[in-house]
Amino acid sequence: MIPYGKHHLEEDDIQAVVAILRGGALTQGPTVDAFERVVADYVGARFAVATASGTAALHLAAMIAGVGPGSALATSPITFIASANAALYVSGTPCFVDIDRSTVNMSPAALRSLLEHRRDIKAVVPVHFAGLPCDMPPIRAAADSAGAVVIEDAAHALGARYPNGSLVGCCAHSLMTVFSFHPVKAVAAGEGGMITTNDEHVYRRLLRLRSHGINKADDPLIRPADGNDAGQRNPWYYEMQELGYHYRITDIQCALGMSQFQKLDRFIARRRELAHRYDAAFAGLRKCHAAQQVGRELSGHHIYVLRIDFAGLGLSRGDVMRRLRAQDIGSHVHYIPVPAQPHYRSLGFDPVDYPEAAAYYREALTIPLYYDLSDAQQDYIIAAILSMVA
Repeated sequence: MIPYGKHHLEEDDIQAVVAILRGGALTQGPTVDAFERVVADYVGARFAVATASGTAALHLAAMIAGVGPGSALATSPITFIASANAALYVSGTPCFVDIDRSTVNMSPAALRSLLEHRRDIKAVVPVHFAGLPCDMPPIRAAADSAGAVVIEDAAHALGARYPNGSLVGCCAHSLMTVFSFHPVKAVAAGEGGMITTNDEHVYRRLLRLRSHGINKADDPLIRPADGNDAGQRNPWYYEMQELGYHYRITDIQCALGMSQFQKLDRFIARRRELAHRYDAAFAGLRKCHAAQQVGRELSGHHIYVLRIDFAGLGLSRGDVMRRLRAQDIGSHVHYIPVPAQPHYRSLGFDPVDYPEAAAYYREALTIPLYYDLSDAQQDYIIAAILSMVA
């Protein structure tokens, strides 16, 4: 079976994990700090805080942004549910901004329209879908005019670049950027997430929130009389300064992530090459085309999505997927619009309110894209699809 996505491991990745297992700290050790520094330096941010998952990172980012009862978080309907769930985790209200047809990313015009009608939005979470950066300057301008914090969901976009050449994660257009290290991502750590920021206050609070709300050793104390003796910190003393969570990542995961990170540029270069080959194969077809046809040199190329006129083919999406599976080709759909999920329908959302997202979903099919996919395998996939859509 050729899966739609998979991780790539080499011997040095394995040995990096073995070294941790044979060494000292398995968690809360120096490898976490080292991984954070590597990521921050790479993307050009001042600070990075690693977490147990990208979902945990989104939750903490929503807390930092001040989302809560009586306020809302706006994100794309075409995303994994975690982007919207972050609002619910903090008792806020999720809301959705329709996508741009050519990018599958948040539409800046739709965002401006939403912000003109809603004054309760505290955070805007643009999702860099499939690794293609959103059009961030107008998104940031719209959010600023409404007093909302921007949190970039870059779970797909590690290694992606903005048009000016700077890397996603530098936080030039946001207060925070969130990454994921799930196994199908470009850099796999098993599980794990990361938040980058240029704000020291945000950085220090993130460190507390990911570890039960407990202060780091160099944080100011709320009760210094309890924590100090003759001007020195009592060695046993710590303070839970607010309600936090157990969202720590392990040194084992960070060792794998750091080893993988050294290969990121190579991984993305190969993914880009594969995307270009797909583009060429499907160019000019009437009933099938790439969902994103712009920004190939900017994208992190997490996934490759086709838009297929299934009705025009006389085949359902399920038919196409089953025919591909019969030829040992995996496929997927990214994503069912979040407002279509039963829980979100129960909250009053209706996917028909987001017509571009609904139209995209009717036609979307994710086909295999990953570093180890060979040219021969890709040619086999292309031939199988062309036999149905050409």
